[in-house]
Amino acid sequence: MAITPEEIETLIRERFPAAQITITDLAGDGNHYAAEVIDESFRGLNRVQQQRAVYAALKTQMEGSSGALHALALTTKAPD
Repeated sequence: MAITPEEIETLIRERFPAAQITITDLAGDGNHYAAEVIDESFRGLNRVQQQRAVYAALKTQMEGSSGALHALALTTKAPD
């Protein structure tokens, strides 16, 4: 079953309630998304640490071949 952009945002927002989040469906198939997450908690973290934190929030939807989210291009940063 495909996941919606709103569901992805909800999962990320549970972990990062004040984040600025933009979700884009890249292929129009509900399986391949891009996400931009801007959050103050990323300040001082390197990009790998930032992205691991976001992926941890989505773990249940990305696990195994039955996960609803199959591909996510992720951009993270602290606010300017």
